[in-house]
Amino acid sequence: MTWPRGTAAAACLGVPLVLLVAGWGPLTAGHPAQPVLLGVVAVVGTAVVLWKRTPPWPAVALTVVLVAPLVYLQPFAATGDTDNATVLRPDGPVRAGLVFHPGARVDYRAYVPLLRRVAAQGFLVVVVKEPLNFALLGGDTASLRAEHPEVPVWAVGGHSLGGVAAGRDVVADSSVRGLVLWASYPVDDLSGRTGLRAWSIHGDRDGFTTPQDVAESRELLPADTRFEPVPGAVHAFFGDYGDQPGDGVPTTSRAEAQERIVAHTAAALGELATPDP
Repeated sequence: MTWPRGTAAAACLGVPLVLLVAGWGPLTAGHPAQPVLLGVVAVVGTAVVLWKRTPPWPAVALTVVLVAPLVYLQPFAATGDTDNATVLRPDGPVRAGLVFHPGARVDYRAYVPLLRRVAAQGFLVVVVKEPLNFALLGGDTASLRAEHPEVPVWAVGGHSLGGVAAGRDVVADSSVRGLVLWASYPVDDLSGRTGLRAWSIHGDRDGFTTPQDVAESRELLPADTRFEPVPGAVHAFFGDYGDQPGDGVPTTSRAEAQERIVAHTAAALGELATPDP
């Protein structure tokens, strides 16, 4: 066996194994698509690069094509103590419901601590496990909402790319009455959507969903959308997954920013649960 072929085979086996061990918590707790993909690359990639009819250097190139996406897709792990619950219930009656899409490459459990505090104020919250931790790869959430007939009115929401998926839910289902964006904006034009209440909660130090991005999204949202800036907050403050490379520099603490995020979100759902006069 030539050394290029041997190196490629070792990478196809070793990289998925290392990623699985390093990300065991979020990978095993989340959607099964990612561990399955790791296994497929390990088996298929190794078989292909060891196949004698495959020239050595194309085998190396193929390894890069297979392995590089795996490294990129490795999720940001949740920090602190969380559980595997995806449905968060209030102690008392349910005033409204929220289906929440995590941000791209973020362990869905990173949002549980914040959303549990929202749920405690009378709201049922469903945190979606996304395939490969990419919300746009998931399907319509109507079936998730249908599992909870006790919820009188529903909102959808999400962080970052998860907010884009939430906007897609709004387009797909006219029964959704609320949209809650965390550091996000829609790509679909929702400005003419009747009966929709929308809230954009965003950090003014965000390095990814910048204040300019939020301002430019106004034309895609209903005219009465509430825009709620969180002073000093950055993109990663909307979940508990540590710092995110490329983010802005915060001028407030994570705890203070998250207190505002929870308060704005609970207020939004409270408004949704209040009938129009």
